[in-house]
This record gives sequence, C-alpha cells and structure tokens, in this order.
Amino acid sequence: MKLAKRVSALTPSTTLEITAKAQELKAAGHDVIGLGAGEPDFNTPQHIIDAAIEAMNEGHTKYTPTAGLASLKKEIIEKFKKDQEITYKPSEIIVCSGAKHALYTLFQVILDDEDEVIIPTPYWVSYPEQVKLAGGIPVYVEGRESNEFKITPAELEKGITSRTKAVILNSPSNPTGMLYTENELQALGEVCLKHDILIVSDEIYEKLIYAGHKHVSIAQLSPKLKEQTIIINGVSKSHSMTGWRIGYAAGNKEIITAMTNLASHSTSNPTSIAQYGSIAAYHGTQDPVEEMRQAFEERLDIIFEKLIAIPGFSCIKPQGAFYLFPNVKEAAYNTGFNNVDDFAKGLLEDVKVAVVPGSGFGAPENIRLSYATSLEALEEALKRIEQFVKENQR
Repeated sequence: MKLAKRVSALTPSTTLEITAKAQELKAAGHDVIGLGAGEPDFNTPQHIIDAAIEAMNEGHTKYTPTAGLASLKKEIIEKFKKDQEITYKPSEIIVCSGAKHALYTLFQVILDDEDEVIIPTPYWVSYPEQVKLAGGIPVYVEGRESNEFKITPAELEKGITSRTKAVILNSPSNPTGMLYTENELQALGEVCLKHDILIVSDEIYEKLIYAGHKHVSIAQLSPKLKEQTIIINGVSKSHSMTGWRIGYAAGNKEIITAMTNLASHSTSNPTSIAQYGSIAAYHGTQDPVEEMRQAFEERLDIIFEKLIAIPGFSCIKPQGAFYLFPNVKEAAYNTGFNNVDDFAKGLLEDVKVAVVPGSGFGAPENIRLSYATSLEALEEALKRIEQFVKENQR
C-alpha cells in the first residue's frame, strides 16, 4: 500500500533512534552507557504517585473534558500567576497528552499549506517534522555558536516573508541549554509584533536553570506579547513525569478553542489519572523539583571541565535543561571520520557510549549528551570518549 505523502517525507526521531540502538546493544549483553535520554533519571515524586492511585481508587477513570479537568486548569493558572505573574482564563488553557501533542495540535490549527514557521537552529528534532505534517514549511535561522546559539532580531527579520506565520522560541533550549535574556526576548518580540507573527514559546525546561540564571517568558513582558504568544509547557521535565504524558498550551482563546475542537476528534482527552497526578504535582510540595535541579547542576559542574578537556571538544556551558552540546568537528576529523555522525557511530560501536549526532538538531558539527543519568555513568562515559579520541588520533 502506498503511504500518504505527509508521512513518507518524515525523518525519524534521532534521539529515539539512538536510544533504541543503545537498548538493543544492552539487551545483547554489551555494557552501554546511554547519554541520549531526554528525560530525568529520577522517579516521579511519591506524592504524585499517591494522588494518582487515590484517583483510581475513587473511580476517576472516566472521560474528562477534552481540554482537561477544570481543577488541573486552575493549578496551571495559579502556576502562571506565581512564576510569571501573568493571568490566564480557563478558556485560554488546553491540557494535552504531553507538550509534544500540544505543539502538534497547535501547528495543525494555525498552518495552511506552505505557511512558514521560523525555527532557530539548533532545534528540537520534532519541530520541523510537526510543521511539515501540518503542511507548513520550516524556515531555519541559524543560532550562531558565537552568540550562544541564539538568534538576533536582525537575523529573525531576514527570515521573515509574506508567508511567515510563527516563530518558535525554546528557552532553556534543547539541545543547547541556552537561555534568552529579558532584553533579548523583548527585542525579538518587537519584531514579531511588527510583522504580526505568532510566538510559540516552548518553556518545558523552565524549572531546570543553573548558576543563578533566571527563566523569563516572553509572554510576561507586555500585554501585547502575551496576546501574541502561545506558551507550551508541561510536567514531564520539571516533575519527572515523562511517561504520564501531560502538557499544555496557554494563549489566545480562539487558538485554544480550535485546538480543543481538534483534540475532541483525536485524543478525546488527556489520561484522567495522569491529570490527577499533575494536580498534585503543582498543588503539592515543590521540594522534589528543586532537589532534582540541584542534582543536575552538581553533575554539570563536575563533568563540564572533564568534557572540554577531551582533545577536539569545545563547549559553551549550559544555563539550563540537562544537555551538553559540544562542537566535536575537530575531534571527528582527527580520529579519521568524515563527519560527526560517523564519529558518534564510532563511539557507540567501539566504546559503547551512545550520544545523539547534532545533525538531527540542525547542527552537524555537534553532538548532544544528556547528563540525566548517574554521575558515575557520566564520568565513565567521558573516560571512554577521551580514551577513544586519544587512541584514534591521526
């Protein structure tokens, strides 16, 4: 059977592909260290698990409203008031089956064929594919490493055409861990207002910030920017709830209503039990969130110096998320590889360390390493990588 064109052109998720390969090698008995994971290595906090069990025991196992439980929306609204000092109405919130689903649904309702979405590089691997699935065209604007992988207002302007519908901003970024400052966001926001471009602000890593840096949402900078922005967020990264699949979008009522109507014909509603767990995530203690953040920061501080000591590796220290994104072009060349993709394959095959090639993120000179694993595993992985580089130097 001939498949639809919209799926035939899809590029498989690089991160999931690497993770699957690493698991395959592990199953075959190899001592593989996987640094491709995009999820915390902590279990979901116990009070959240308990709330989900209680919900099941109380019979909360049925359909919910398509856009999510009113009680969960209330907690999300309170979170925005507390963290960003911005106010949303329940009609401006939709709860989805993960932040990825929120993004997918958003693009489906705002894009017509050949509408363009500006995607700064490096980017999360699913952004371009989701735009293409909605009939849109990804337009890439390079976030230069010399500018911490961030785009400037002038660079954004150059990417805008009469077909531009939206721009995606991801801060902190996957894969770079970089943060946009308030001034940088304000300047980018003025360009978007000038051209009437929707801002898609992916803030899924907002709770994982290090070294005294501060997360700022572009929506909190002015009422006009709030109206022009759709915030994407969720509990996956902040509360170690990746498998629970709860994310949400907040913004313009007309867009949220359209997303709700579409979801009513696809998912019906997010999982009821996971929603009750998410209520507990936001309403209960936030101590586990901070404990996890501190653990990630401690790992980062320990392994960063070891990473940049590897010959041919250079890296900007991340300000958030849980990824390192070193430029390894020199190391790849010096070890006899034609490109970084082959270098990454060599690491997996020869020393059993799984990293994600930067080509999947639009940055072919880099690799992504997740430090969402134990410090012991991280130190061993870097030891293996350094040994591999030194032993294979030409």
